[in-house]
Amino acid sequence: MARIFTTAAFALVLVMSSFAMISPSYADETTMATGEGQVRIQGERVRYRTEAGDTVITNEDGQPIASIFSTAYFRTDVRDGHTRPITFVFNGGPGSSSVWLHLGLYGPKKIVVPSDAENPGAAPYDFRDNPHSLLDVSDLVFIDPVGTGFSRAVGEGRNSDFWGVQKDARVLAEFIRQFVTKHNRWNSPKYLSGESYGTARVGALLAELQHGWGSMTFNGVHLISSIVDFQTTRVTEGNDMPYIMYLPTYAATAWYHDALPNRPDELEPFLDEVRQFALEEYSVALLQGSRISPEAHARVVEKLHQYTGLSTSYIEQTRLRIVPHRFFRELLRDRGQVVGRLDSRFIGIESDDAGERPIADPSAYGIDGAYTAAINYHLRNNLNVNRSDEYRILSGQVFAGWDWSLPRGQQQGFHNLAPHFAVTQQRNKDFRIFIANGYYDAATPFFATEHSFSNYGMDTDRVVMKYYESGHMMYIHHPSLEQLSQDLRAFYRGE
Repeated sequence: MARIFTTAAFALVLVMSSFAMISPSYADETTMATGEGQVRIQGERVRYRTEAGDTVITNEDGQPIASIFSTAYFRTDVRDGHTRPITFVFNGGPGSSSVWLHLGLYGPKKIVVPSDAENPGAAPYDFRDNPHSLLDVSDLVFIDPVGTGFSRAVGEGRNSDFWGVQKDARVLAEFIRQFVTKHNRWNSPKYLSGESYGTARVGALLAELQHGWGSMTFNGVHLISSIVDFQTTRVTEGNDMPYIMYLPTYAATAWYHDALPNRPDELEPFLDEVRQFALEEYSVALLQGSRISPEAHARVVEKLHQYTGLSTSYIEQTRLRIVPHRFFRELLRDRGQVVGRLDSRFIGIESDDAGERPIADPSAYGIDGAYTAAINYHLRNNLNVNRSDEYRILSGQVFAGWDWSLPRGQQQGFHNLAPHFAVTQQRNKDFRIFIANGYYDAATPFFATEHSFSNYGMDTDRVVMKYYESGHMMYIHHPSLEQLSQDLRAFYRGE
């Protein structure tokens, strides 16, 4: 697995995205479409206006280098809109547009897909008002990074200027500064929300915007399916961390599919047991390597069999190290099925049952068509955006061109953005962190997130950790969407 794929449906996009980037000579003129709407949220009618269009970013010489497309919703039936919270929202990838959080969770419209991880098939899809939108409590700005949506390099800019951990954060920080200034929101409560790689982007943006002079302080952040320390999930020679961090997710997946030799009745107590084993026995066994005693080795193999549903012979063959993509293929091999990566509740059927890894992720192709149809319909019919160029949902070209260079002075290792959250807490007494985890998210495992936010001097009293019986995009599961919406509302209230 080359790099980590941490965005919704990214395994699919590497296969699907073969287009060439549109030339950066894209229109020197920018457009901003406006409109009005209303939606009933939590039983209350909410009126709003929309702005959807481009913001030009210039270099120090005043020359255009990037055009950032965003969609903003402002509640209008309030007395003083300037003191309302405003939340900047983006997805991950790198290479994803903001469509998933836009039409899945936060926005006033949503696409409805089956709650039970069934493939929704072909259009027409169920696209409707979102009674769980967060627009009643916060204005919302959905941002598409360069190379996604309608955003792109222009003029003097080149794609490589914006495709990288620090590069991406710099240009999006400038967009946020411009937006806050243009809309007179410097004294508004401000939040960042990211999903998947977008949570790492949040960490990088905090360093860009809040650390140093002339800072922009934030009241809090929402991390949806978090990945902030890449050592916890990147499978490479000599890095045993992912095997430990993925184990509770494997256990949850096997429990869901009734693939355990002795399946307990309740999920959460079972996962507590797996967590304890992972920390106290499994991690030690991996550290010992060939020095482990035969008795201890046999005990660990049996426990892994009980917790993953994989056969003891297979676990022996892996040398106790179960690679994620192999697990997705192996768990239900006897049934002729593969499990999803973004959401392991999904199952797929492939023509070859002997492969080492799934050909495609059934939880990616299971929702991609519905979200693609929904955003294109929404742009033209509700946001008054009528463009002939493609709105890029996911770009494999962005991911392939991403600069993963480590910060200056750090010569080896993995990107770790977790310390930025701790530093922000230390410098801002009001800064709080909300984290949403899906038990069946096999792209950004919840145990890895628990590890990341239990270190670096993190003030855990200002970290709200929530769990949902769904996957990476937990909001496609209807009960999880409703609960997540309520949990976010409580977070805005400071609870």
